[in-house]
Amino acid sequence: MTGQTALLVLEDGRTFVGEPYGALGSTLGEAVFSTGMTGYQETLTDPSYHRQIVVMTAPHIGNTGWTEEDDESARIWVAGLVVRDPAIRPSNWRSRGSLEDRLTGQQIVGISGIDTRALTRHLRERGAMRAGIFSGPALEGMPPAALLEQVTSAPVMSGARLAEEVTTPHPYVVPAEGPRRFTVAVVDLGLKAMTTERMTARGIEVHVLPASATIEDVLAVAPDGVFFSNGPGDPQTADTQVELLQEVLHRGIPYFGICFGNQLLGRALGLQTYKLRYGHRGINQPVQDRRTGRVEITSHNHGFAVAAPLEESVETEFGTVSVSHVCLNDDVVEGLEVHRRAADGTEELVAFSVQYHPEAASGPHDAAHLFDRFVDLLARSQQSHTNSPTEGVAS
Repeated sequence: MTGQTALLVLEDGRTFVGEPYGALGSTLGEAVFSTGMTGYQETLTDPSYHRQIVVMTAPHIGNTGWTEEDDESARIWVAGLVVRDPAIRPSNWRSRGSLEDRLTGQQIVGISGIDTRALTRHLRERGAMRAGIFSGPALEGMPPAALLEQVTSAPVMSGARLAEEVTTPHPYVVPAEGPRRFTVAVVDLGLKAMTTERMTARGIEVHVLPASATIEDVLAVAPDGVFFSNGPGDPQTADTQVELLQEVLHRGIPYFGICFGNQLLGRALGLQTYKLRYGHRGINQPVQDRRTGRVEITSHNHGFAVAAPLEESVETEFGTVSVSHVCLNDDVVEGLEVHRRAADGTEELVAFSVQYHPEAASGPHDAAHLFDRFVDLLARSQQSHTNSPTEGVAS
């Protein structure tokens, strides 16, 4: 117990008094809750949480400490962290330090000792909202009205263009493990390390491109497929990336997208996106694969979703679009797929995406097979080009 005071202020005026956890100071962001009992390190280093204050619903956080090799990116991205009962010390043979030490070292302001159950119920009823955490000099002598004004003056998540703030500044290549089978252009909108690991383990050479990549940048890689990653912000702001994806679809290059990449596929196909009331965040979300009827427990982190008809397909210039996955909690669209009619009259898959995270490092791993599906798509596309009568003809 530090004996110091920290204050969480929500934009509707509700406050929670606790103790500082991590760095002293102030931070502003969108307050959201995550229901995972494990995997806090993956959450904190996931670029998709940029500009969000994450409330952990599990009461006891930090007991496994911090292990650098589990980082999903080079830094902590959350704007702030809210926990009820932080671990006094880590108890994990892999740990190289405590969670609070990492928060302090990276100047992440947090708060502990508050009723996170009451806060979660409040966010479920009122929706995700702007919030601020204040401690130390940022709190001393400040009237509540002044703190609330800081919160209500902060930008909202709707309309936020954030992918460019978290993307890689320069292209780079991650070699395939073992023999290279395929080359994939990955557009980094908030890429997690485990995503590239899932691909390279399957013989894919990954060329990571910035969010500003053009179709010329993509084609320069000579990719067998294109992948759009997860990422933060409002998909309605990503016109540049949507136009790039439409170029990819026009050329018939196989496509796979995760999370933000699912929302952008929806937009590229002419569908709308919208903001969820409080979003899906955690590692216990039930999703049904509508092709097989199988239910998978999946990892989620999204505050926006695609609006698409569940019971009928949509014809677009890129092919026939259908909803492949749906969340069983609230019927939110969790996956899309695009089919085109092949020369032999059969329907062939050309693009698919999911709203959740099949690459979840801390689990669950029910959906990891989607990377195998991507490999199958790449292999079929490669085979069809090999069998093309124009293949190899000089231009």
